[in-house]
Amino acid sequence: MATNGKRFSAAREKVERNKLYSLPEALDMARSTAGAKFDETVEIAIRLGVDPRKSDQMIRGSVVLPRGLGKSVSVLVFAKGEKEMEARDSGADHVGGEDMAEKIQGGWLEFDSVLATPDMMAVVGKIGKILGPRGLMPSPKSGSVSFDVARMVRDAKAGKVDFRVDKAGIVHAAIGKASFDTASLVENAGALLEAVQRMRPASAKGTYMRSVSVSSTMGPGVKVDHQAVAATYR
Repeated sequence: MATNGKRFSAAREKVERNKLYSLPEALDMARSTAGAKFDETVEIAIRLGVDPRKSDQMIRGSVVLPRGLGKSVSVLVFAKGEKEMEARDSGADHVGGEDMAEKIQGGWLEFDSVLATPDMMAVVGKIGKILGPRGLMPSPKSGSVSFDVARMVRDAKAGKVDFRVDKAGIVHAAIGKASFDTASLVENAGALLEAVQRMRPASAKGTYMRSVSVSSTMGPGVKVDHQAVAATYR
């Protein structure tokens, strides 16, 4: 039977298991329980009252975090001709077409974000089974497929986060680093929460935002007062 380490156990003792914290309190707690030797990522989990099996209740989108993600983002762009040059001039780390698809099929995955122009989606589709499970497949709904290459690269570099609800009805997303101050994390979390709230499907019945929690990479989950959050971020 697996047991938790001393550091995790000590961190968990700081969190009141049945308490619903305000968003700033919860994020402050997540920061304080991040004790790893590296700068842990702070993540948020939002459980929604939707049925992802129904196409009209599939929550999927993207948001540019106002305070960024606290890391350098490696961007791969599938483009050709003038758009290929636009991608390079905009700061994309990797640009190409069939050559990049073949490289990925060979096991190369040294990038954090994948963007594409619409005319390159046939090429990208060939590696969908590789990109899809990793949450890297470009999509018009997430704003990662467009001829406005400069904007896509700029947003990706600035801290754009793609999100989608999983089979359990939960949206998971990174909102920054434990080294961020609490106010910056609150601002980032707020931007994501507002985006998710705006996507509430008309067919979803009952309570839409059912629970919210935050945590650092190696830390325990901290429950957030989701009713207060739902009332604040609309």
